[in-house]
Amino acid sequence: MRAALRSVARPLRAALCIAVLAAAVAVPFYLEGFWLQAGLFAMSAAIGAIGINLLTGATGQLSLGHAFFLAVGAYSYVFLSSDLGLPTPLAAVAAVIVAGVSGGLFSPIAGRLKGAYLGIATLALIFVGQHILFNAEPVTGGFNGRPVPPMELFGLVFADTPELVVLNVPFGSLERLWFLGIALLAGAAAFARGVLRGRPGLAMNTIRDHEIAAGVMGVPVARYRAGVFVLSSMYGGLAGVLVALVFQQVVPDYFGMLLSLDYLAMITIGGLGSVAGAVVGAAFVSLLPQLLTRYSDALPLVAEPGSGGVSPAEAARILYGAAVVAVVLFLPGGLAGLAMRLGRVRSKELRWAKSAPAPASRR
Repeated sequence: MRAALRSVARPLRAALCIAVLAAAVAVPFYLEGFWLQAGLFAMSAAIGAIGINLLTGATGQLSLGHAFFLAVGAYSYVFLSSDLGLPTPLAAVAAVIVAGVSGGLFSPIAGRLKGAYLGIATLALIFVGQHILFNAEPVTGGFNGRPVPPMELFGLVFADTPELVVLNVPFGSLERLWFLGIALLAGAAAFARGVLRGRPGLAMNTIRDHEIAAGVMGVPVARYRAGVFVLSSMYGGLAGVLVALVFQQVVPDYFGMLLSLDYLAMITIGGLGSVAGAVVGAAFVSLLPQLLTRYSDALPLVAEPGSGGVSPAEAARILYGAAVVAVVLFLPGGLAGLAMRLGRVRSKELRWAKSAPAPASRR
């Protein structure tokens, strides 16, 4: 019976993935720039959330410094492409590597600390990073930041110029970056899913749930913690590169403490240890303030920015703060756990319906 259900579920899952991919590809042809920009911000947030979910959700290591690695990725891309003159694809790859090296320099500490102690230690990265970003003006541009050079890949420039028309639809920077964001998010999610489903994922979950047992079983706990911290920092660097390309300007204020807290809210709401949950939580947390800003005049208790009332950003933090509390109290597995629970209930109903005897026919 289970084999039959799996044989039915696999084609349905494949069809659902194809439908989602087709819908994502069609989005730039129908939606305006606001929705494309909001979607790109959600994609970059999802990549960063997948990274911190590997560290916090799968391995149980609390990090409050994830925004630091986004800043490393974003500013490294700008510096390497603008100041050193590297080709932009090579600069993007190098920026991710630089973020990983930064995580590697901190990994000896990450390998030996856990829980709140690691959280406090990573919090120092935010303050150090903010000090460097504001004061190293020749590299970072100081308070005003620096413009971001557009990505150029295989002769295609991800900018508004030169003009590009596809199926009678003008493709500017947002439309072109949309497909780049889909590719990066799909690759990041597939790699993380492979890690979690393989032996490294099993070791990471064992370290999270039973650290002593993991050590007894021969799992190098400190080495795994350090390695996952480096991997998480590289995900943060990739997210920083993408958000810099979307913003087209990097400024220090964006990479502050609130951004790190946003990422913790993303993985808590979506579901700890789940790739799909990280994506859903990132979409919720990143899109909510933008939607409240766009429709603030039509929503009660939400005032337009600068009018003196509850701003959309403040309202968004209140709402997803309440969502975090609700998830912790009533949905420990997050939205991903809720979806899995509903799927199990549905599979049980199907199994019961197939095993139930057919009613006797009346003559």
